[in-house]
Amino acid sequence: MGTRLKGRSAVVTGAGRGIGREISLALAAESASVVVNDPGASRTGAGTDLAPADEVVAQIKKAGGNAVANHGSVTDFKAAEDIVKSCVDSFGRIDILVNCAGVLRDRMVHNMSEEEWDTVLSVHLKGTFNMCRHAAGYMRSQRHGRIINIASAAWQGSIGQANYSAAKGGIVSFTYTIARELGRNGVTCNCIVPMAATRMTLDDEVKAKFKRQLEEGAITKARYEELVNMPGPEYIAPVAVYLASDAAANVNSLVFRSAGGTVGIYSEPTLIKTMHKDHRKGDKWTQEDLEELVPKILLLNYVNPAPPEEKK
Repeated sequence: MGTRLKGRSAVVTGAGRGIGREISLALAAESASVVVNDPGASRTGAGTDLAPADEVVAQIKKAGGNAVANHGSVTDFKAAEDIVKSCVDSFGRIDILVNCAGVLRDRMVHNMSEEEWDTVLSVHLKGTFNMCRHAAGYMRSQRHGRIINIASAAWQGSIGQANYSAAKGGIVSFTYTIARELGRNGVTCNCIVPMAATRMTLDDEVKAKFKRQLEEGAITKARYEELVNMPGPEYIAPVAVYLASDAAANVNSLVFRSAGGTVGIYSEPTLIKTMHKDHRKGDKWTQEDLEELVPKILLLNYVNPAPPEEKK
């Protein structure tokens, strides 16, 4: 076993399968003690199954590591507190938090139910808040902590995933804020945007969706091939271990891309073009001004990503 995380303890949510599982195993392989959290729900959030988390714990222990299982739901504020407390009670502290828990309820926005929206936002966005909220106090008092949130390329927009996109976009913005609030206390917060084949991202239903998008012209052939041939979640784990380690002590408020052999960082949103009137003199934009100048200045070289279809 490696020793990069010796003496550190971690909580990984959604750790029974997929990316969370691989991150748990990788953290333990570097000598971190790990709380493997997963209620064992289906990819849509239904049901419970204790086996996935328990099996990961058994695998860690078999390899000589230290781990305990927790089956609480991150959507419940009190349960999230108990998840964090289980790490402190079991290992004396919490140094690392990796928020991987997630569900999908894909639907076009005009057909999406309130329950489908609420369920996805509750697990991804509220769940990430709940866990960070309860871990932050311990980490601040220790003056040490590593928070790693899992986002998605869907934060840039994804057809049929308005709920998921909104949740992941919220997680990115939340990450930027947490990083700035806690950085002075020795706590870093970063995001990973993964691309990996898991039961959430590449089951038969998802493959059929990608096929429809290809046939409808919503994605290119090259993008379709990239999606249906995603690498496995084991490629994401090294980035998480790096961000959890002392080597990344000064790495904060970044969004990393991890996809197979590719690792990169995204730029933060930035204002790229402006037009000005002097409001201090009472000057305001008129509709005539905007209609004339927005296309010439702000929208120069702009292309609508989803133009209306021509009437036949």
